[in-house]
Amino acid sequence: MTAKPTTGSTTGSTIGTDVAAAGAPAGSSKPVRVVLASRNEAKLTELRRILAASGLAVELVALPDGDEVAETGTTFAENALIKARAAAEQTGLPAVADDSGLAVDELSGMPGVRSARWSGRRDGTRIERDEANNALLLAQLDDVPPARRGAAFVCAAALVTPAGVERVTHGELRGILLTEPRGQGGFGYDPLFLADGQTRTNAELTAAEKDAISHRGLAFRDLATLLGEVLAS
Repeated sequence: MTAKPTTGSTTGSTIGTDVAAAGAPAGSSKPVRVVLASRNEAKLTELRRILAASGLAVELVALPDGDEVAETGTTFAENALIKARAAAEQTGLPAVADDSGLAVDELSGMPGVRSARWSGRRDGTRIERDEANNALLLAQLDDVPPARRGAAFVCAAALVTPAGVERVTHGELRGILLTEPRGQGGFGYDPLFLADGQTRTNAELTAAEKDAISHRGLAFRDLATLLGEVLAS
C-alpha cells in the first residue's frame, strides 16, 4: 500500500449485518468483558489506556493461549477482521483486534502488513525482534535523503461479536523516519518515527502524548464509540 499524504486521519466503515450483540444489560454498571485478539502485552497496555480514556465500561482481557491465527489478508483491515473473528469464536466474547504497520513512501508502502515480521526474525524477545526490524529498515534507507523519508503509521481496528456484528475503523499518522533510533518508550518502529509537527519521536513521547496522536489511538477511539453503541443495542 502507499501511504496517503495526510497528517493524521481516521475513518470508520461498517462491514457485515447488524444482529443482536453481546453486552451488559441496559443500565448495568458492570464492565463488559471484551477480548483483545493479541497476546502482545505492550499493545494490551496501550489499548487499555485508550479505551479507559474513552469512558467505556469494558474490561479488556488478553486472548487465552492457543494456536496463532494465520494473518493471510493483504490489507490491515482484512487481517484485523481475521483475528477478531477467531477470538470471538474461541472465547464467545465480543472481540477487538488491530492490524497496524508502517508504510514507507520510498519502499512503495512496505513493510505494510509485514511490519512485525520485516526482518524475518521469529526468535528472541519482542524487543530483539523490534531492533532487528529497525536495523533492516535503516539499512534499506541508508542512502535516502530526509526529503524522501516520509512514512505513515497505519492502523485498522476491528470489532466482532459472537452474534455477527462486525465493525472496522482506521487511523493514520504521517511523519518521517530518522537515521538512528531515539527514545526508550513505545515499541516497534517508534524510535525511528518523527510525527509531523513533533520534535520528539514516538518513543520519546509520554504514553498520553502518543495515545493522543497515534494511528492506534485514532482508530480505537472511533472503535470505542462503535463498541459502546453495539453493546447498548
